Amino acid sequence: MAVTTRRADAQRNITAILTAAAECLSRDPAVSTSEIAKAAGVGRVTLYGHFPSRAELVDAVFVQAIATGEETLGQVDLTGDPREALTRLIASSWHLVDQYRALLIAAQDALPPGRVRDLHADPMARVERLLERGRSEGVFRTDLPTSWLVSVMHNVMHGAATEIQAGRITSAEAAPYITATLLAAFTPPE
Repeated sequence: MAVTTRRADAQRNITAILTAAAECLSRDPAVSTSEIAKAAGVGRVTLYGHFPSRAELVDAVFVQAIATGEETLGQVDLTGDPREALTRLIASSWHLVDQYRALLIAAQDALPPGRVRDLHADPMARVERLLERGRSEGVFRTDLPTSWLVSVMHNVMHGAATEIQAGRITSAEAAPYITATLLAAFTPPE
């Protein structure tokens, strides 16, 4: 019974830490682990017992955010005209990027190069499938590799988050800007 109680306590602590970290990192991407531990109601020793480094904690929170996002994106209707489907996907994707933009900044600062991109593999595969369908239907360009077009979308979305952080655009402006940019970039040349 004591082992079961310890496991339950450990799971509660992990949940509290991840919840507090997500909230704290969403407000301040540079928040300290001490502040996260305090918000979670645990000591630093407990936090580091579960997440030995700040990077591991940020990684765990980012993995959780990506999983939540995947649930949302899985509900987006990608049938019909590929351009309209892309517009719907951009709107849903942007909502998630906007919601998690401070966490994205924390992840880009704390995680090794390529890790953020690796964690985006499933959302990027969804975009790739949609682009391939649009290419086969003649509405998206075929003169550039699909992988390049997916990268363009990824970079435009994350660039919008940077522009908001810098105060050059608003969150409300971002989705229409992203949509206009990507539809122009993906349309076959005349």
